[in-house]
Amino acid sequence: MSERPSLDLSDLPTFGHGPRSPTWWGTLGFMALEGMGFALAAGAYLYLATLWPNWRLSAPHPNHWPGTIVTILFIISVVPNHILHGHAKQCAIVPVRIGLVVMSLLGLAPLVVRWFEFPALNIYWDTNAYGSMLWVLLGLHTTHLITDVGDTIVLTVLMLTRHGYSGRRFGDVGDNVFYWDFVVLTWIPIYLLIYWMPRLG
Repeated sequence: MSERPSLDLSDLPTFGHGPRSPTWWGTLGFMALEGMGFALAAGAYLYLATLWPNWRLSAPHPNHWPGTIVTILFIISVVPNHILHGHAKQCAIVPVRIGLVVMSLLGLAPLVVRWFEFPALNIYWDTNAYGSMLWVLLGLHTTHLITDVGDTIVLTVLMLTRHGYSGRRFGDVGDNVFYWDFVVLTWIPIYLLIYWMPRLG
C-alpha cells in the first residue's frame, strides 16, 4: 500500500515573529508572571502607605536624580529598540548586529547608574518598612534589568558568529525587543512610587 502526503508543508517558514513564534508566547507568559510580582510589590507598598499618615516614617526623601537619569535612558532606548525590531523582521544581519550592540550598551548604562541609585534612596533596607519596600521595588526591577541585559549580550554574541545566520535568531531578537519594552514600562510606575508619591504626601 503506497502512502502520499496529504499536504505539502515544505514551503512554510521555519521561524516566525511575534505571535507566530512559540517563544513569543513563552515570553508573554513570563512577563505575565513577572508583572504579577511587580503588582504584588506595589500593592504591598500602597497598603503600608495607608497605615501610616507619614509614610516615609521620618526618613529623608530619596534623591530622585539617579532614578530620573535611569528613566531618561529607558525612554531614549525605546527608539533604537523598535528600529532594531524592524531590521529583525527584514532579517537584515548587519543592521541587527549594530542594533544589538547599541541595545547592549543602552542596557548596561542604566545598570551603571543604578549602582548609585540604591545609596541615593537615603535609607537602608532594614531600617523600617518604608526602606524595605523601596529596596524590594528597586531590587525587583534591577533583577529583571540584569536578566534582559544578559540575554541581549548573549544574543549579540550569537548574532556576531555563524549562529546569527539562522533565521530563528531574528525571531529571538524580536522577543528580546518585546521583553525590553516590558522592562521599560514596568519601571515607570515604580519610579513614581519610589520618588514622587512620598513627595505628594
